[in-house]
Amino acid sequence: EEIHQVKTASKMKAYRSSVISINAMLLPLLLGTNPVQSFLSPSHNSLSKTSCMFPPSVSTELSMAKSKTTKKKKASSSGLKGFGSSSSASSKSTAGGTIDRSQSALKFYDYLQRNGGGDNLKRVGLGYFPLQIGPNEEDVIQLRGVIALRDISKGEPIIEIPYEMALDLGRENADPTLPATALLQKYCAWRSNSDGPPGDKERGDYFAMLPPYLSDDCLGSTDFFSDEALEMLQSPMIVEETTSRRELVQARYERDVQPMAEMSSNLYRWESSKEGDDADSNIATQSHLQWASWIITSRVLTVQGSPESNTANRVLIPLIDMCNHDRDSPHILTGRAMPGGMLKVLAGVDVKSGDAINIGYGGNVEGNDRFIQDYGFLDAGGSKERGEKTKGNGEFVAEAYKIVAKKLLGKGRTTAKLTVEEEERALEALGETSLKHDEELLASGKVVKSDERMALEYRIGVKNGYTVLW
Repeated sequence: EEIHQVKTASKMKAYRSSVISINAMLLPLLLGTNPVQSFLSPSHNSLSKTSCMFPPSVSTELSMAKSKTTKKKKASSSGLKGFGSSSSASSKSTAGGTIDRSQSALKFYDYLQRNGGGDNLKRVGLGYFPLQIGPNEEDVIQLRGVIALRDISKGEPIIEIPYEMALDLGRENADPTLPATALLQKYCAWRSNSDGPPGDKERGDYFAMLPPYLSDDCLGSTDFFSDEALEMLQSPMIVEETTSRRELVQARYERDVQPMAEMSSNLYRWESSKEGDDADSNIATQSHLQWASWIITSRVLTVQGSPESNTANRVLIPLIDMCNHDRDSPHILTGRAMPGGMLKVLAGVDVKSGDAINIGYGGNVEGNDRFIQDYGFLDAGGSKERGEKTKGNGEFVAEAYKIVAKKLLGKGRTTAKLTVEEEERALEALGETSLKHDEELLASGKVVKSDERMALEYRIGVKNGYTVLW
């Protein structure tokens, strides 16, 4: 039997994936070599089982205690690292994080139980982890992700989700707006309580865990940047791709969503209709489809189908898609998109109770040019990587910025090579301002809009990447 590593569907322009096949007999060797990981790509610190049952005092924690509200601090302009943060958390702490027992989390745990994923709750749950977002002690938010509830041994499953629980959005292709229309239709049916397949309504407790429309998570993506913020990126390629993405969404909305919504009173209703409402007042907008397309690029995994099919499908996998991002994650995504299949995260190292269960987005090979578009945050470096000092003045430069700099200098190993003309345009745009100017502007506090500040941080990071490589 083959184990197939899952690869994220992280690109809208190229929207490609690679699925690595390995023989099951070689798995112990692979685990020992800290393999390159792949993301369920979104949009998400370090991923890190034993046969004994989880102690009753802890295994029942997820359904017994009341949640309490903690104050949510303002997120950094760099966005959230994947699944996102929330203001509601548990009062029960583990060694590394705090268990989430909010009402929405408890409903999601029940959803897992009802659909064959309940055993995961003996190993993991949702939790909150402190994330430093600024230089001051008070610059800390609580980042929600997946937390280990007990020790898990290397090579054993951390998460196991039956394929039937996943939302299969069809074959992989170059246009994510197509699966986005399917997702939006199902999401609207749940949100507006419209008529629809019972299975779609059953997913409501999962849909409630997705990043909300126009939340901080999605607003970190260039899909939602203002024109001024796009200009501040000093990246012609990102601006052009973002424009192309928006045009794809507009075309799909005008061709598929709007006509279907006008023909049926049950399709694509963002809100429940009330007496006296205009028939078209509650129809999902083009902006809603833009959000759904971002959900696809940030959270969908491309999963190999049955051995006979030689196809790959785009799949939303509950719980797995709630893992946050860590470029240094050793954990492995495996499984097949087929009836009876099990989609898993296997431990690449021993996991301790309280650890964050994180994975590497974008196959751990993408730079921040993709992260700022596809996921809505800037990768500041993996948990191990942040210990390095690589800039001339001793300041840390994240690998995700060096990857972009390499690409622009023609030194990258990416298949999406830039032409000489594109390289020249990119370097000319970055040369419009100096690194010193940009750093002084950021420090001045004059740039206050989150998208503009994030654009400024991006171009500073890329220029710092140049200082390392030049």
